[in-house]
Amino acid sequence: MQYLRAFTLLFFILLPALLLADEKLKGIACRSVHLGYPAPEGNSFYIEMKIVSSAPGTYFMACGWNKGYFGVQELANGKKIVLFSVWDSGQNDPKAVEEDKRTKLIHKDDKTRIGRFGGEGTGGQSFYDYDWKIGETMRFLVSSKVEGNRTVYSGHFFHSEQKKWIHMVSFSTITGGINLKGYYSFIEDFKRDKVSTTFARKAEFANPWIKNTQNDWIAVSKANFTADANPVLNIDAGTKNGHFFLVTGGNTTNTLKLRSVIDYPKPELAQPADIPK
Repeated sequence: MQYLRAFTLLFFILLPALLLADEKLKGIACRSVHLGYPAPEGNSFYIEMKIVSSAPGTYFMACGWNKGYFGVQELANGKKIVLFSVWDSGQNDPKAVEEDKRTKLIHKDDKTRIGRFGGEGTGGQSFYDYDWKIGETMRFLVSSKVEGNRTVYSGHFFHSEQKKWIHMVSFSTITGGINLKGYYSFIEDFKRDKVSTTFARKAEFANPWIKNTQNDWIAVSKANFTADANPVLNIDAGTKNGHFFLVTGGNTTNTLKLRSVIDYPKPELAQPADIPK
């Protein structure tokens, strides 16, 4: 309960910033929708995600935390990728960040591409071509290791065809010595061409687990439903098939009020057994 109160307090602290988001996206883009998971600071965040419906220009973000995010995208041209990003500053120009304050690449898979991003903060990002499928259960793990004033954040995903975990990338960034906290998932329409609003994007999120700083795995039992300031109401969240779900766009009918707390329907979960060390 203490983590739920803390997360709720954090939400209302951030609410003024959320309300400043651009309401001009009405009729241009689907509303971005989020699930926030109240849980203690940890060194690992595991979750499974199944995409039910998609459209070009969609980001299905599975593992988000206070310093980054990890998930899959369907690009505007229909190509599908895995994306892992870590912030290094609150600036918008990635070239303006001093070299010693930037994210540092620690590891990457041979098939991972690396770059920098800006516009909503700056940082390091990585891409992995992966032709994920509708209905496929995808598995994600973010882990952290504090090294002085920096933290190394690593992203692993399970490759269904190769039947193995891929250590996609590890980035080091300045954190002041913290691990993972502020966990969330979201769905975003980044095509924003008006036509994109006519397609529903839906995903289910299952088996969320946090390994706390005492190295005990804790099952996530609740989620907070939030959205950006786009005022459209064709959004929804809840539970289905024993999982959390999010949906936005198209002919979606809203059944759950924003800022509702959703109870996970399977609180007694089996701890993931094959997590990478």
